[in-house]
Amino acid sequence: MRLLIVEDEPDILTALQRGLKQEGYAVDAAATGEQALESIGVTDYDLILLDINLPDLSGLSIIKSLRDKHNETRIMIVSANKSIDDRIRGLDLGANDYMVKPFDFGELCAHIRALLRRNFTPEPALLVTGKLSIDQNKHRVTYDGAEIVLTKKEYEILAYLMRQNDRMISAEELLEHVWDEDADPFSQVIRVHIYSLRKKLSQATGGKETITTLKGVGYGLNTKL
Repeated sequence: MRLLIVEDEPDILTALQRGLKQEGYAVDAAATGEQALESIGVTDYDLILLDINLPDLSGLSIIKSLRDKHNETRIMIVSANKSIDDRIRGLDLGANDYMVKPFDFGELCAHIRALLRRNFTPEPALLVTGKLSIDQNKHRVTYDGAEIVLTKKEYEILAYLMRQNDRMISAEELLEHVWDEDADPFSQVIRVHIYSLRKKLSQATGGKETITTLKGVGYGLNTKL
């Protein structure tokens, strides 16, 4: 899952970015409203953590701009502004959740998980391809009932491939949704993780071909598992 943090306080921005990366999310950051809109214009985010009080644009105006353009990305307002009126206005404009600073990081993560599970765009909790399945609520991968232990990145890659299992996924698309903006598109990071994931899936499936590679196009999941 790829998140965008929009926060003008450097210490908070750095702490949130570090903590959420450790939780396994791909995280981009913006310190101003203009930077946020620029990032949103070129990247498809799963969730935006948005401060209301920014040095250039109001967070509320950003919400209105996105919803006016029919951008339905999940938005969580995270702000020290405790005004109930602003809270109501933000939700009425289209924000999906609201947390007031200071907050507990664990609680923030729980809100993020809950928001990502909510069916603004309907998605089943259980992803299934043949005998391979992912319980997205428990982050549990099984093949024919036996659990497969994956790293966070391997899990995110597999989950993304299973959500899109009717098409090939380019390396650039995987970088966009599983890594962050600092990832080097010319590095071998995807190839290394795909190799490791393919090896684990092959062991679990008794040697079946699981992830196919089409040179110059990308990766796809074998639907006959």
